[in-house]
Amino acid sequence: MENRIEEQKTVGMPRLNERAPAFEAPTTHGVKTLSDYAGKWLVLFSHPADFTPVCTTEFMAFAKAADDFKAVNCELIGLSIDSTYSHIAWEGNIKEKFGVEIPFPIIADLSMKVANAYGMIQPGASDTSAVRATFVIDPEGILRAMVYYPMTNGRSVAEILRLVKALQTSLSEGVATPEGWQPGDEVIVPPPATVQEAQMRVREGYDCTDWYFCKKAL
Repeated sequence: MENRIEEQKTVGMPRLNERAPAFEAPTTHGVKTLSDYAGKWLVLFSHPADFTPVCTTEFMAFAKAADDFKAVNCELIGLSIDSTYSHIAWEGNIKEKFGVEIPFPIIADLSMKVANAYGMIQPGASDTSAVRATFVIDPEGILRAMVYYPMTNGRSVAEILRLVKALQTSLSEGVATPEGWQPGDEVIVPPPATVQEAQMRVREGYDCTDWYFCKKAL
């Protein structure tokens, strides 16, 4: 019985490079759907609860970086299992106490419908609160990245922005990016798929350490 329950909870978990689960939900900016963001990148991120200190630091960081996300054609939308009224009150508190305005919508997911569709509820952490999950969705509605943090530790907004830029580069240029990559850094050339390609690789003008490890500037 226990195994069956666990199975039910994991059915429908989103998977990378597949279509992100569609949603229609009330937010602090009115009803929003996934299709509203067609043609743009989207970072959908959840937090355990309003009026909590770690979440407050994260939301302020996302708010301060909102223009940087917009500059790379990326929108932000938050989510927690709280009401719209709670979200509005929390936003007002952040503005009053910290001087930071929240410019993006926050989904009110009291039914946990969106949270469950995206696997934001982790029974090992909580059955009623969403963990710190982050989903990067491309302009075609394809899920390109998922990052999960525990409730006790805030995520790095700068890293999420870096990841969006890296994903955009990989998809547009057909390359990979190394650890800590930033725009302007060299990218990694896909490894050769045949013996002949491997033999030719070091003579193709790339910055090669070995046949399987080559970089190039864009």
